[in-house]
Amino acid sequence: MPVGGGEAALIRRHFHALTAQRDGVELGVGDDAALLDVAADGRLAACCDTLVAGVHFPADIPPEALGHRVLAVNLSDLAAVGARPAWALLSVTLPEPDRAWLERFSAGFKTLADRYGVALVGGDTTHGPTAVSVTALGWVSDAMGLRRSGARPGDGIWVTGTLGDAARGLELWQGRDGDTVSGDPAYLVGRLFRPEPRLAAGQALLDTATSAIDISDGLAADLARVLEESGVGATLSLPALPRSPAFLAEGGTLRHALYGGDDYELCLTLPPSVEAEEMARLGERLMTPLTRVGTVEATPGLRGEDADGAVSALEPEGYDHFAGGA
Repeated sequence: MPVGGGEAALIRRHFHALTAQRDGVELGVGDDAALLDVAADGRLAACCDTLVAGVHFPADIPPEALGHRVLAVNLSDLAAVGARPAWALLSVTLPEPDRAWLERFSAGFKTLADRYGVALVGGDTTHGPTAVSVTALGWVSDAMGLRRSGARPGDGIWVTGTLGDAARGLELWQGRDGDTVSGDPAYLVGRLFRPEPRLAAGQALLDTATSAIDISDGLAADLARVLEESGVGATLSLPALPRSPAFLAEGGTLRHALYGGDDYELCLTLPPSVEAEEMARLGERLMTPLTRVGTVEATPGLRGEDADGAVSALEPEGYDHFAGGA
């Protein structure tokens, strides 16, 4: 988009109001840099994700869903370290400055930002193929925060929510042939387009979990990262992987649940002393089910145990932008 009056007017029209989400923004959208009053009782948490049309989201995604999604995937990263979100920077690249598209996009972004008290404090707009990028900032009251590297043999492996919904939803969206998506398919597509960051779960388990990661590239791939950084292995109970009724009704498979990405649930390891009843009560309070799906072991590698008790190695497959090498 052209620099000058056009770009400045676009920012004022669609994004200025998003600065007012919280106190402590001394200088926000529209200046060269943001000035923020950072809490002194914790550590600053920061993350950044870029979403490119045709790579991270279908090109025909509704703009308001994309506004939600680009913020949600960053809030999910903050959830994985147990952080409380506070601010965001947003960069938008578009082929043309489409006012109607931007109104819908910013409305979707604002709805989620309002819910979690996130203030938009800066960013950029540029001309080019459609892409959006968010840098999210927050803080962790516990100085250490949650990390990927703390899993220990004997820990239970737990996940929030259900798995595989977004991967199956993407297939249904791509195969709809112009038809309206309704019923169970609409639920699964909604899980793809509007993931729910599990911030409350990350914060609630900040003092309990030994490690955490958000499931963006698939359970097998993301858990394998935890195992590698912790120097341990694990066995998953494949029948225990939580799957939604819509997922089962619409042909979801174990492969979707194990290797499908974009669910943005949390995978956490918890000490063996944590009991299922305790986690069930927490899940009810959070309105997010927590399911034990496996056990951390000293032997390296990732394994799966089927309903008959047979154990086999699992490949840590998942989405990887550069899997083929540079």
